[in-house]
Amino acid sequence: LAPENKTFYDMNLIKEAQAALVHDQFGQKRPIPKNGGKTIEFRKFAPLAKATTPLTEGVTPDGKSLAVSTITATVNQYGDYITQSDVLELTSIDNTIVEATTVLGNQAGLTLDTVTRNVLQSGTYVYYAPKGDGTAVTSRDALDDTCKLTVKTIKKVATLLKRNNTPKINGDYVCIIHPYVAYDLMNDPEWIDAHKYTTSENIYNGEIGKISGVRFVESTEAKVYDGGVFGCLMFGANAYGVTEIEGGGLQTIIKQKGSAGTADPLDQRSSIGWKAIKTAEILVQPYIYRIECKSELSADAKVN
Repeated sequence: LAPENKTFYDMNLIKEAQAALVHDQFGQKRPIPKNGGKTIEFRKFAPLAKATTPLTEGVTPDGKSLAVSTITATVNQYGDYITQSDVLELTSIDNTIVEATTVLGNQAGLTLDTVTRNVLQSGTYVYYAPKGDGTAVTSRDALDDTCKLTVKTIKKVATLLKRNNTPKINGDYVCIIHPYVAYDLMNDPEWIDAHKYTTSENIYNGEIGKISGVRFVESTEAKVYDGGVFGCLMFGANAYGVTEIEGGGLQTIIKQKGSAGTADPLDQRSSIGWKAIKTAEILVQPYIYRIECKSELSADAKVN
């Protein structure tokens, strides 16, 4: 396998994986440490207290030190592979290795995205969408079909993030939602389609629109719980951290015919696979809210 071909297959796998990493794109990125053990470190900087004491003329006050705390997470390894026969390689019209890396790259992206999503869904700040008549809801089991995500709820949760001094991402908060939840929102007169306020170069992966300072990213991998309940994630900058898939985080493994020795005595099998080291961690709990709601299309929603 020529190094140039290996590089091409690696790039194809990573390109396909990146397309599926909707939940990763807003997290602090940390490279996988080579020979650094299984623990990765994310850093969190504490805000400074107000400096309300007037300065004394000619007197230099005591300064402050930058307070940095660390959050550590243990990485895990994930992976899968495809075995193909010599007959397939000889008779197939397509380049089967390219096709395999495309399929595996999509699988890798969805797998790693789910790892991040599940961590974010475990956050401790939850807001349950109220019923259609305004009645407050305090648990998932109490949600009924009228508990849809509304503009009023969006504005309220955005206000809660502001109350927590949550920094914004390029001037806005972000909310990841399922297409069924998007269906409920997009007919609201306050909805603004993404192409009306940003350029294609500045649009997020999966971004579809905006309401009241919140940019919405759509993904079929947004969490769906039992009973057609959706977990919508609204957050700001530095709410969570993730490991990067480049630089060793995601690798392509290709075994050519004959590489298995006596395990493949007739050189009949080759394989293409991927493996990745991955973790994610919530860094500041108050910076991320999980909004649980129903949708007009909840009855058709599949748990994921």
